Amino acid sequence: MRSRSGVGAIVLIVLGALFLLSNLGLIPRLGPLFATWWPLILILVGVSLLMRR
Repeated sequence: MRSRSGVGAIVLIVLGALFLLSNLGLIPRLGPLFATWWPLILILVGVSLLMRR
């Protein structure tokens, strides 16, 4: 029986994929964007976890 959700793993995979695509030049640089919006990302993940309870 699985007691923990995979939200954290999915978030890490998506972030890793975005940074990889950015490093390869396929999408614009994410550093400045991530530096500005990382608190909102944490809030959204927290709200998502609360909604699942």
